[in-house]
Amino acid sequence: MTRLGFLLDSETCIGCHACTVACKSEHDVPLGVNRTWVKYIETGEFPHTTRHFSVMRCNQCDDAPCMEICPTSALFRAPNGVVDFDDDNCIGCKGCMNACPYDAIYINPDTNTANKCNFCNHRVEVGLEPSCVVVCPTHSIKVIDFDDADNDALRILNREDLAVRSPEQGTAPKVYYRGAHEASLDPLRTAIPADGLIWADVTPQHPTPPAEESELVARTTYTTAHATTWQAKVSSYLVTKAVAAGVMLFAALMVLVGHVDQTTKVGFLPALLATFFLLVTGALLVADLKKPSRFYLVLTRGNRSSWLVRGAYILGVYAVLLGGWLLASLIESSRMLEVLAAPIAAVAASVAGYTAFLFAQCEGRDLWQSRILLPTLLAQAVAAGGAVWLVADLLVGMPEPVLVRGVTIGALTATGILTLAEVLGDHSPHVAAAVRSMTQGDQRNHFLVGIVGGLVAPIILLIVSLMLDTQASTLSFLAGIFVLAGMWAYEHSYVQAGQSVPLS
Repeated sequence: MTRLGFLLDSETCIGCHACTVACKSEHDVPLGVNRTWVKYIETGEFPHTTRHFSVMRCNQCDDAPCMEICPTSALFRAPNGVVDFDDDNCIGCKGCMNACPYDAIYINPDTNTANKCNFCNHRVEVGLEPSCVVVCPTHSIKVIDFDDADNDALRILNREDLAVRSPEQGTAPKVYYRGAHEASLDPLRTAIPADGLIWADVTPQHPTPPAEESELVARTTYTTAHATTWQAKVSSYLVTKAVAAGVMLFAALMVLVGHVDQTTKVGFLPALLATFFLLVTGALLVADLKKPSRFYLVLTRGNRSSWLVRGAYILGVYAVLLGGWLLASLIESSRMLEVLAAPIAAVAASVAGYTAFLFAQCEGRDLWQSRILLPTLLAQAVAAGGAVWLVADLLVGMPEPVLVRGVTIGALTATGILTLAEVLGDHSPHVAAAVRSMTQGDQRNHFLVGIVGGLVAPIILLIVSLMLDTQASTLSFLAGIFVLAGMWAYEHSYVQAGQSVPLS
Protein backbone atom coordinates (compact mmCIF):
# COMPACT_ATOMS: atom_id res chain seq x y z
CA MET A 1 0.00 0.00 0.00
CA THR A 2 1.35 3.39 -0.98
CA ARG A 3 1.42 6.02 1.77
CA LEU A 4 1.61 9.64 0.66
CA GLY A 5 2.52 12.97 2.19
CA PHE A 6 3.76 16.42 1.20
CA LEU A 7 7.08 18.20 1.58
CA LEU A 8 6.53 21.95 1.45
CA ASP A 9 9.77 23.86 0.86
CA SER A 10 9.43 27.34 2.32
CA GLU A 11 13.03 28.08 1.37
CA THR A 12 12.11 28.16 -2.32
CA CYS A 13 8.44 29.26 -2.10
CA ILE A 14 7.94 32.70 -3.69
CA GLY A 15 4.38 33.25 -2.47
CA CYS A 16 2.90 33.35 -5.97
CA HIS A 17 -0.38 31.57 -5.02
CA ALA A 18 -0.23 29.34 -8.10
CA CYS A 19 -1.03 26.36 -5.85
CA THR A 20 -4.12 28.09 -4.45
CA VAL A 21 -5.40 29.03 -7.90
CA ALA A 22 -4.71 25.57 -9.34
CA CYS A 23 -6.51 23.94 -6.43
CA LYS A 24 -9.54 26.20 -6.84
CA SER A 25 -9.64 25.46 -10.56
CA GLU A 26 -9.18 21.71 -10.16
CA HIS A 27 -11.93 21.33 -7.56
CA ASP A 28 -14.25 24.26 -8.32
CA VAL A 29 -13.59 25.66 -4.85
CA PRO A 30 -15.97 28.60 -4.24
CA LEU A 31 -14.83 32.09 -3.31
CA GLY A 32 -14.26 32.67 0.37
CA VAL A 33 -12.94 29.19 1.18
CA ASN A 34 -9.74 27.35 0.33
CA ARG A 35 -8.34 23.84 0.34
CA THR A 36 -4.82 25.22 0.21
CA TRP A 37 -3.50 28.72 0.67
CA VAL A 38 -0.25 30.62 1.20
CA LYS A 39 0.34 32.36 4.51
CA TYR A 40 2.63 35.40 4.71
CA ILE A 41 4.37 36.52 7.88
CA GLU A 42 6.88 39.33 8.35
CA THR A 43 9.68 39.62 10.88
CA GLY A 44 11.89 42.53 11.82
CA GLU A 45 11.27 46.28 11.78
CA PHE A 46 11.33 48.64 8.79
CA PRO A 47 13.57 48.90 6.87
CA HIS A 48 15.05 45.58 7.99
CA THR A 49 12.12 43.24 7.41
CA THR A 50 11.81 39.77 5.97
CA ARG A 51 8.74 38.08 4.51
CA HIS A 52 8.24 34.34 4.92
CA PHE A 53 5.85 32.09 2.99
CA SER A 54 4.24 28.82 4.07
CA VAL A 55 1.63 26.73 2.29
CA MET A 56 -1.28 25.69 4.53
CA ARG A 57 -3.52 22.66 3.96
CA CYS A 58 -4.79 19.35 5.34
CA ASN A 59 -1.97 17.41 6.99
CA GLN A 60 -3.25 13.92 6.03
CA CYS A 61 -2.72 12.78 9.62
CA ASP A 62 -2.03 9.15 10.44
CA ASP A 63 -4.18 9.63 13.55
CA ALA A 64 -6.81 11.91 12.04
CA PRO A 65 -9.21 13.34 14.66
CA CYS A 66 -11.58 14.46 11.89
CA MET A 67 -12.20 10.83 10.95
CA GLU A 68 -12.89 9.79 14.53
CA ILE A 69 -15.48 12.48 15.19
CA CYS A 70 -17.22 12.28 11.80
CA PRO A 71 -20.61 10.68 12.61
CA THR A 72 -21.18 9.16 9.17
CA SER A 73 -17.60 8.31 8.11
CA ALA A 74 -17.86 10.90 5.36
CA LEU A 75 -14.17 11.46 6.09
CA PHE A 76 -12.30 8.22 5.46
CA ARG A 77 -8.87 6.75 4.82
CA ALA A 78 -8.25 5.98 1.15
CA PRO A 79 -6.10 2.94 0.23
CA ASN A 80 -3.11 5.23 -0.40
CA GLY A 81 -3.29 6.67 3.13
CA VAL A 82 -4.89 9.96 2.11
CA VAL A 83 -7.76 11.29 4.25
CA ASP A 84 -10.50 11.71 1.67
CA PHE A 85 -14.16 12.69 1.94
CA ASP A 86 -17.51 11.66 0.51
CA ASP A 87 -19.94 14.53 -0.09
CA ASP A 88 -22.87 12.12 -0.27
CA ASN A 89 -22.39 10.99 3.36
CA CYS A 90 -21.68 14.37 4.97
CA ILE A 91 -24.43 15.83 7.17
CA GLY A 92 -22.64 19.15 7.75
CA CYS A 93 -22.30 18.77 11.52
CA LYS A 94 -19.01 20.74 11.46
CA GLY A 95 -17.51 18.53 14.16
CA CYS A 96 -14.57 17.75 11.90
CA MET A 97 -13.76 21.46 11.64
CA ASN A 98 -13.25 21.73 15.40
CA ALA A 99 -11.48 18.38 15.53
CA CYS A 100 -8.86 19.49 12.99
CA PRO A 101 -5.91 21.26 14.67
CA TYR A 102 -4.93 22.88 11.37
CA ASP A 103 -8.02 24.83 10.19
CA ALA A 104 -7.91 22.64 7.09
CA ILE A 105 -11.61 21.82 6.73
CA TYR A 106 -14.33 24.18 5.53
CA ILE A 107 -18.01 24.02 4.68
CA ASN A 108 -18.49 24.33 0.93
CA PRO A 109 -21.13 27.07 0.54
CA ASP A 110 -22.39 25.47 -2.68
CA THR A 111 -22.92 21.96 -1.30
CA ASN A 112 -23.15 22.61 2.47
CA THR A 113 -20.77 19.72 3.04
CA ALA A 114 -17.30 19.56 4.58
CA ASN A 115 -14.44 19.74 2.07
CA LYS A 116 -10.65 19.91 2.33
CA CYS A 117 -7.46 18.99 0.47
CA ASN A 118 -7.73 15.35 -0.54
CA PHE A 119 -4.34 15.19 -2.28
CA CYS A 120 -6.12 15.42 -5.65
CA ASN A 121 -6.82 11.74 -5.14
CA HIS A 122 -8.75 11.50 -8.41
CA ARG A 123 -5.50 12.47 -10.16
CA VAL A 124 -3.17 10.38 -8.00
CA GLU A 125 -5.23 7.24 -8.59
CA VAL A 126 -4.58 7.48 -12.35
CA GLY A 127 -0.88 8.20 -11.99
CA LEU A 128 -0.93 12.03 -12.09
CA GLU A 129 0.49 14.45 -9.56
CA PRO A 130 -1.72 16.82 -7.51
CA SER A 131 -2.51 20.03 -9.37
CA CYS A 132 -0.56 22.19 -6.89
CA VAL A 133 2.58 20.12 -7.50
CA VAL A 134 2.24 20.48 -11.27
CA VAL A 135 1.92 24.28 -11.29
CA CYS A 136 4.44 25.25 -8.59
CA PRO A 137 7.08 27.25 -10.53
CA THR A 138 9.87 26.53 -8.01
CA HIS A 139 8.94 22.91 -7.28
CA SER A 140 8.40 23.87 -3.66
CA ILE A 141 5.61 21.32 -3.28
CA LYS A 142 6.81 17.73 -3.44
CA VAL A 143 4.97 14.45 -2.99
CA ILE A 144 6.45 12.11 -0.40
CA ASP A 145 5.96 8.42 -1.17
CA PHE A 146 6.81 6.77 2.13
CA ASP A 147 6.99 3.35 0.48
CA ASP A 148 9.39 4.31 -2.31
CA ALA A 149 13.02 4.40 -1.17
CA ASP A 150 13.96 6.26 -4.36
CA ASN A 151 11.49 9.09 -3.76
CA ASP A 152 13.41 12.39 -3.75
CA ALA A 153 11.21 14.03 -1.12
CA LEU A 154 11.56 11.00 1.16
CA ARG A 155 15.33 11.21 0.88
CA ILE A 156 15.22 14.86 1.99
CA LEU A 157 12.94 13.92 4.90
CA ASN A 158 15.30 11.13 5.98
CA ARG A 159 18.42 13.29 6.00
CA GLU A 160 17.00 16.54 7.38
CA ASP A 161 15.09 17.42 10.52
CA LEU A 162 11.90 18.83 9.02
CA ALA A 163 9.15 20.55 10.99
CA VAL A 164 5.45 19.74 11.16
CA ARG A 165 2.59 21.87 12.43
CA SER A 166 1.33 21.37 15.99
CA PRO A 167 3.27 18.17 16.75
CA GLU A 168 2.02 18.37 20.34
CA GLN A 169 -1.45 17.35 19.11
CA GLY A 170 -0.16 13.84 18.41
CA THR A 171 -1.96 13.48 15.08
CA ALA A 172 1.17 12.28 13.22
CA PRO A 173 0.82 14.74 10.33
CA LYS A 174 2.30 13.76 6.96
CA VAL A 175 2.95 17.30 5.70
CA TYR A 176 6.52 18.42 6.38
CA TYR A 177 7.99 21.93 6.13
CA ARG A 178 11.52 22.70 5.02
CA GLY A 179 13.00 26.04 6.03
CA ALA A 180 9.76 27.44 7.43
CA HIS A 181 9.99 30.14 10.10
CA GLU A 182 8.74 28.76 13.41
CA ALA A 183 6.21 31.59 13.75
CA SER A 184 4.76 30.72 10.37
CA LEU A 185 3.78 27.27 11.67
CA ASP A 186 2.62 28.48 15.09
CA PRO A 187 -0.20 31.04 14.85
CA LEU A 188 0.19 31.84 18.54
CA ARG A 189 3.54 33.46 17.77
CA THR A 190 2.10 36.02 15.34
CA ALA A 191 -0.47 38.79 15.37
CA ILE A 192 -2.42 40.51 12.61
CA PRO A 193 -1.43 44.21 12.50
CA ALA A 194 -4.08 46.71 13.58
CA ASP A 195 -4.31 48.10 10.04
CA GLY A 196 -5.14 44.67 8.60
CA LEU A 197 -3.57 42.49 5.97
CA ILE A 198 -1.38 43.71 3.13
CA TRP A 199 -4.20 43.82 0.59
CA ALA A 200 -7.12 44.70 2.81
CA ASP A 201 -8.06 46.80 5.80
CA VAL A 202 -9.85 44.24 7.93
CA THR A 203 -10.77 43.75 11.54
CA PRO A 204 -8.57 40.91 12.77
CA GLN A 205 -10.50 37.69 13.22
CA HIS A 206 -9.03 37.30 16.71
CA PRO A 207 -8.61 40.80 18.16
CA THR A 208 -7.49 39.44 21.51
CA PRO A 209 -3.72 38.82 21.29
CA PRO A 210 -3.26 35.05 20.94
CA ALA A 211 -0.22 35.12 23.21
CA GLU A 212 1.55 37.40 25.60
CA GLU A 213 3.03 40.34 23.69
CA SER A 214 6.54 39.26 24.66
CA GLU A 215 6.00 35.96 22.85
CA LEU A 216 4.95 37.52 19.54
CA VAL A 217 7.81 37.30 17.10
CA ALA A 218 6.15 38.09 13.76
CA ARG A 219 3.21 39.73 12.01
CA THR A 220 0.72 37.82 9.88
CA THR A 221 0.27 39.94 6.77
CA TYR A 222 -1.67 37.52 4.59
CA THR A 223 -3.74 34.47 5.39
CA THR A 224 -7.25 33.15 4.83
CA ALA A 225 -10.10 33.70 7.27
CA HIS A 226 -11.87 30.86 9.07
CA ALA A 227 -15.36 31.42 10.40
CA THR A 228 -16.37 30.29 13.88
CA THR A 229 -17.97 26.90 13.45
CA TRP A 230 -20.38 26.35 16.35
CA GLN A 231 -22.59 29.28 17.34
CA ALA A 232 -25.63 30.01 19.53
CA LYS A 233 -27.45 26.77 18.68
CA VAL A 234 -24.68 24.75 20.32
CA SER A 235 -24.67 27.05 23.37
CA SER A 236 -28.45 26.64 23.65
CA TYR A 237 -28.21 22.86 23.18
CA LEU A 238 -25.92 22.64 26.22
CA VAL A 239 -28.55 24.39 28.35
CA THR A 240 -31.64 22.54 27.08
CA LYS A 241 -29.83 19.21 27.45
CA ALA A 242 -28.83 20.12 31.01
CA VAL A 243 -32.47 20.91 31.84
CA ALA A 244 -33.73 17.71 30.22
CA ALA A 245 -31.29 15.69 32.31
CA GLY A 246 -31.40 17.66 35.53
CA VAL A 247 -35.15 17.73 36.04
CA MET A 248 -35.27 13.93 35.99
CA LEU A 249 -32.39 13.69 38.45
CA PHE A 250 -34.64 15.55 40.88
CA ALA A 251 -37.65 13.40 39.94
CA ALA A 252 -35.67 10.25 40.68
CA LEU A 253 -34.48 11.81 43.96
CA MET A 254 -38.08 12.51 44.97
CA VAL A 255 -39.04 8.90 44.36
CA LEU A 256 -36.11 7.73 46.48
CA VAL A 257 -36.98 10.05 49.40
CA GLY A 258 -40.58 8.81 49.55
CA HIS A 259 -42.74 10.98 47.29
CA VAL A 260 -43.48 8.20 44.82
CA ASP A 261 -47.23 8.48 45.55
CA GLN A 262 -47.31 12.00 44.02
CA THR A 263 -47.39 10.61 40.50
CA THR A 264 -48.40 13.91 38.90
CA LYS A 265 -45.74 16.15 40.43
CA VAL A 266 -42.97 13.56 40.64
CA GLY A 267 -43.92 11.50 37.61
CA PHE A 268 -45.91 13.21 34.89
CA LEU A 269 -44.83 16.86 35.18
CA PRO A 270 -41.03 16.30 35.37
CA ALA A 271 -41.15 13.77 32.54
CA LEU A 272 -43.23 16.13 30.43
CA LEU A 273 -40.73 18.95 31.02
CA ALA A 274 -37.77 16.67 30.31
CA THR A 275 -39.40 15.41 27.13
CA PHE A 276 -40.06 18.95 25.94
CA PHE A 277 -36.45 20.07 26.54
CA LEU A 278 -35.16 16.84 25.00
CA LEU A 279 -37.18 17.58 21.86
CA VAL A 280 -35.80 21.13 21.81
CA THR A 281 -32.30 19.68 22.19
CA GLY A 282 -32.85 17.39 19.21
CA ALA A 283 -34.31 20.23 17.17
CA LEU A 284 -31.28 22.42 17.90
CA LEU A 285 -28.88 19.64 16.93
CA VAL A 286 -30.65 18.98 13.64
CA ALA A 287 -31.11 22.68 12.87
CA ASP A 288 -27.38 23.26 13.33
CA LEU A 289 -26.55 20.76 10.59
CA LYS A 290 -25.76 22.13 7.15
CA LYS A 291 -27.55 19.07 5.73
CA PRO A 292 -30.40 18.52 8.22
CA SER A 293 -32.31 16.27 5.80
CA ARG A 294 -29.48 13.75 6.13
CA PHE A 295 -29.70 13.39 9.91
CA TYR A 296 -31.00 9.85 9.47
CA LEU A 297 -27.51 8.85 8.31
CA VAL A 298 -26.34 9.16 11.92
CA LEU A 299 -28.57 6.20 12.71
CA THR A 300 -28.22 4.21 9.49
CA ARG A 301 -24.49 4.74 8.81
CA GLY A 302 -23.29 5.84 12.22
CA ASN A 303 -19.57 5.83 13.00
CA ARG A 304 -19.60 4.40 16.51
CA SER A 305 -16.27 5.96 17.43
CA SER A 306 -17.92 9.38 17.15
CA TRP A 307 -19.48 10.85 20.26
CA LEU A 308 -21.98 12.58 18.00
CA VAL A 309 -23.33 9.11 17.25
CA ARG A 310 -22.93 7.82 20.80
CA GLY A 311 -24.71 10.91 22.05
CA ALA A 312 -27.59 10.27 19.68
CA TYR A 313 -27.88 6.74 21.07
CA ILE A 314 -27.85 8.05 24.65
CA LEU A 315 -30.57 10.60 23.84
CA GLY A 316 -32.62 7.83 22.21
CA VAL A 317 -32.37 5.57 25.26
CA TYR A 318 -33.31 8.51 27.45
CA ALA A 319 -36.38 9.20 25.32
CA VAL A 320 -37.51 5.58 25.78
CA LEU A 321 -37.07 5.78 29.55
CA LEU A 322 -38.98 9.07 29.65
CA GLY A 323 -41.79 7.33 27.81
CA GLY A 324 -41.81 4.62 30.47
CA TRP A 325 -41.82 7.25 33.23
CA LEU A 326 -44.75 9.03 31.62
CA LEU A 327 -46.61 5.74 31.27
CA ALA A 328 -45.96 4.88 34.91
CA SER A 329 -47.35 8.23 36.02
CA LEU A 330 -50.42 7.93 33.81
CA ILE A 331 -51.32 4.51 35.19
CA GLU A 332 -50.27 5.71 38.67
CA SER A 333 -47.83 2.84 39.15
CA SER A 334 -45.62 3.72 42.10
CA ARG A 335 -43.76 0.44 41.74
CA MET A 336 -42.86 1.17 38.12
CA LEU A 337 -41.51 4.59 39.09
CA GLU A 338 -39.37 2.99 41.81
CA VAL A 339 -37.95 0.50 39.31
CA LEU A 340 -37.19 3.22 36.75
CA ALA A 341 -35.69 5.73 39.21
CA ALA A 342 -32.11 4.43 39.23
CA PRO A 343 -31.88 3.70 35.45
CA ILE A 344 -33.34 7.05 34.46
CA ALA A 345 -31.00 8.88 36.85
CA ALA A 346 -28.00 7.06 35.38
CA VAL A 347 -29.01 7.80 31.79
CA ALA A 348 -29.87 11.40 32.71
CA ALA A 349 -26.32 11.79 34.03
CA SER A 350 -25.06 10.32 30.74
CA VAL A 351 -27.18 12.81 28.79
CA ALA A 352 -25.67 15.64 30.81
CA GLY A 353 -22.09 14.43 30.59
CA TYR A 354 -21.52 12.90 27.15
CA THR A 355 -20.77 16.29 25.62
CA ALA A 356 -17.50 16.32 27.58
CA PHE A 357 -16.35 13.35 25.50
CA LEU A 358 -17.68 14.93 22.30
CA PHE A 359 -15.78 18.14 23.00
CA ALA A 360 -12.68 16.08 23.83
CA GLN A 361 -12.81 14.75 20.26
CA CYS A 362 -12.51 18.35 19.04
CA GLU A 363 -8.74 18.13 19.30
CA GLY A 364 -8.23 21.49 17.62
CA ARG A 365 -9.83 23.21 20.62
CA ASP A 366 -7.61 22.70 23.64
CA LEU A 367 -9.90 24.55 26.07
CA TRP A 368 -12.44 21.77 25.60
CA GLN A 369 -9.95 19.02 26.48
CA SER A 370 -10.13 19.81 30.19
CA ARG A 371 -10.84 16.99 32.64
CA ILE A 372 -12.89 19.51 34.58
CA LEU A 373 -15.51 19.66 31.82
CA LEU A 374 -17.31 16.41 32.76
CA PRO A 375 -17.92 17.29 36.43
CA THR A 376 -18.82 20.83 35.36
CA LEU A 377 -21.52 19.54 32.99
CA LEU A 378 -22.91 17.24 35.69
CA ALA A 379 -23.02 20.08 38.25
CA GLN A 380 -24.67 22.34 35.69
CA ALA A 381 -27.32 19.70 34.98
CA VAL A 382 -28.20 19.49 38.66
CA ALA A 383 -28.34 23.30 38.86
CA ALA A 384 -30.52 23.49 35.71
CA GLY A 385 -32.86 20.78 36.99
CA GLY A 386 -33.15 22.55 40.32
CA ALA A 387 -33.85 25.85 38.56
CA VAL A 388 -36.74 24.39 36.58
CA TRP A 389 -38.05 22.62 39.68
CA LEU A 390 -38.08 25.89 41.60
CA VAL A 391 -39.85 27.72 38.78
CA ALA A 392 -42.50 24.99 38.74
CA ASP A 393 -42.69 25.08 42.53
CA LEU A 394 -44.11 28.60 42.57
CA LEU A 395 -46.61 27.72 39.85
CA VAL A 396 -47.93 24.33 40.98
CA GLY A 397 -46.22 23.53 44.28
CA MET A 398 -43.54 20.85 43.94
CA PRO A 399 -42.42 18.51 46.74
CA GLU A 400 -39.37 19.17 48.94
CA PRO A 401 -38.69 22.84 48.06
CA VAL A 402 -36.15 23.16 50.90
CA LEU A 403 -34.21 20.09 49.76
CA VAL A 404 -34.23 21.27 46.14
CA ARG A 405 -32.98 24.72 47.10
CA GLY A 406 -30.19 23.21 49.17
CA VAL A 407 -29.10 20.84 46.40
CA THR A 408 -29.25 23.65 43.85
CA ILE A 409 -27.07 25.88 46.04
CA GLY A 410 -24.58 23.02 46.28
CA ALA A 411 -24.60 22.47 42.51
CA LEU A 412 -24.12 26.19 41.81
CA THR A 413 -21.28 26.37 44.32
CA ALA A 414 -19.61 23.34 42.74
CA THR A 415 -20.01 24.90 39.29
CA GLY A 416 -18.39 28.11 40.52
CA ILE A 417 -15.45 26.28 42.07
CA LEU A 418 -14.91 24.22 38.92
CA THR A 419 -15.11 27.34 36.76
CA LEU A 420 -12.54 29.11 38.91
CA ALA A 421 -10.27 26.08 38.67
CA GLU A 422 -10.63 26.18 34.89
CA VAL A 423 -9.89 29.87 34.63
CA LEU A 424 -7.09 30.12 37.20
CA GLY A 425 -5.25 26.88 36.48
CA ASP A 426 -1.93 26.43 34.68
CA HIS A 427 -2.58 26.52 30.95
CA SER A 428 -0.92 25.75 27.68
CA PRO A 429 -0.56 28.79 25.39
CA HIS A 430 -3.63 27.68 23.40
CA VAL A 431 -5.83 27.34 26.50
CA ALA A 432 -4.45 30.57 27.98
CA ALA A 433 -5.46 32.42 24.80
CA ALA A 434 -8.98 30.93 24.97
CA VAL A 435 -9.32 31.84 28.66
CA ARG A 436 -8.25 35.42 27.89
CA SER A 437 -10.88 35.59 25.17
CA MET A 438 -13.49 34.34 27.64
CA THR A 439 -12.57 36.52 30.62
CA GLN A 440 -11.00 39.62 29.05
CA GLY A 441 -11.77 39.58 25.33
CA ASP A 442 -14.82 39.31 23.10
CA GLN A 443 -16.72 36.98 25.45
CA ARG A 444 -16.08 38.96 28.64
CA ASN A 445 -19.65 40.26 28.97
CA HIS A 446 -21.20 36.82 28.47
CA PHE A 447 -18.77 35.36 30.98
CA LEU A 448 -19.55 38.00 33.60
CA VAL A 449 -23.29 37.53 33.13
CA GLY A 450 -22.80 33.79 33.53
CA ILE A 451 -20.81 34.15 36.75
CA VAL A 452 -22.61 37.04 38.40
CA GLY A 453 -26.12 36.47 37.06
CA GLY A 454 -26.01 32.68 36.80
CA LEU A 455 -24.08 31.75 39.93
CA VAL A 456 -23.59 34.51 42.51
CA ALA A 457 -27.03 36.12 42.32
CA PRO A 458 -29.00 32.83 42.41
CA ILE A 459 -27.00 31.56 45.40
CA ILE A 460 -27.78 34.75 47.30
CA LEU A 461 -31.46 34.63 46.33
CA LEU A 462 -31.78 30.99 47.36
CA ILE A 463 -30.08 31.52 50.70
CA VAL A 464 -32.34 34.47 51.44
CA SER A 465 -35.43 32.50 50.36
CA LEU A 466 -34.50 29.70 52.77
CA MET A 467 -34.16 32.21 55.57
CA LEU A 468 -37.52 33.82 54.85
CA ASP A 469 -39.78 31.03 53.63
CA THR A 470 -39.59 27.24 53.50
CA GLN A 471 -42.38 26.98 50.94
CA ALA A 472 -42.72 28.15 47.34
CA SER A 473 -40.97 31.48 47.00
CA THR A 474 -40.81 34.31 44.50
CA LEU A 475 -37.12 34.61 45.34
CA SER A 476 -36.44 30.99 44.45
CA PHE A 477 -38.50 31.43 41.28
CA LEU A 478 -36.31 34.36 40.28
CA ALA A 479 -33.21 32.39 41.20
CA GLY A 480 -34.30 29.64 38.81
CA ILE A 481 -34.72 32.12 35.97
CA PHE A 482 -31.32 33.65 36.72
CA VAL A 483 -29.67 30.23 36.71
CA LEU A 484 -30.96 29.35 33.25
CA ALA A 485 -30.20 32.74 31.70
CA GLY A 486 -26.76 32.89 33.28
CA MET A 487 -25.98 29.33 32.25
CA TRP A 488 -26.67 30.16 28.60
CA ALA A 489 -24.42 33.23 28.82
CA TYR A 490 -21.58 31.22 30.33
CA GLU A 491 -21.97 28.35 27.86
CA HIS A 492 -21.91 30.80 24.97
CA SER A 493 -18.73 32.42 26.27
CA TYR A 494 -17.15 28.98 26.69
CA VAL A 495 -18.12 27.68 23.27
CA GLN A 496 -17.05 30.85 21.47
CA ALA A 497 -13.81 31.30 23.41
CA GLY A 498 -12.84 27.72 22.69
CA GLN A 499 -13.04 28.49 18.99
CA SER A 500 -11.39 31.90 19.19
CA VAL A 501 -7.78 30.70 19.02
CA PRO A 502 -6.31 30.74 15.50
CA LEU A 503 -5.05 27.37 14.25
CA SER A 504 -3.34 28.42 11.01
